[in-house]
Amino acid sequence: MKIRRAMVADAASIAEITNTIIRDTLVTFTTDERSVESIAKDIVSRGDGYWVAGKGKQVVGFATYGPYRSGPGYTQCRELTIQLAPDARGQGVGRALMAALETAARVEGVHVLVAGISSANPGAVAFHAALGFKQVGHMPEVGFKWGKRLDLVLMQKIISSDPPVVPDSREFGR
Repeated sequence: MKIRRAMVADAASIAEITNTIIRDTLVTFTTDERSVESIAKDIVSRGDGYWVAGKGKQVVGFATYGPYRSGPGYTQCRELTIQLAPDARGQGVGRALMAALETAARVEGVHVLVAGISSANPGAVAFHAALGFKQVGHMPEVGFKWGKRLDLVLMQKIISSDPPVVPDSREFGR
């Protein structure tokens, strides 16, 4: 298995993985499949925040992060997504992808990674917990798919210990 930064050429493989999950599971609350074009745009815009795992020439999983919320107070927080093809699960692929993602996030100056996990996916909760994520929230019935109300489990991991060195604008002009 090889972990590398995602390229636009990976968009079709990523779409296949994520659209299968959207169509066939309650892992995500969305029912709208992703186009190859929209994924290609995400790969370009997220740069070092988009990684793939490959076996041979086949992409078997991906991990990415994007803004958690808008506004300057959230610039050091990212929400992540990690998805694997069914035959790649339980083989260390997810751990390797998460390690690459965390390294990229640290380099970028990210302080906190957040995972929003469907309660219908207890394996993902256990996976994140095993990697040091802590459950910080449980939002009952915020999701709805296939006629079912679903809970959202929020988990986070603090990945840096040092505060950024940023001048306080209030100190200017004193």
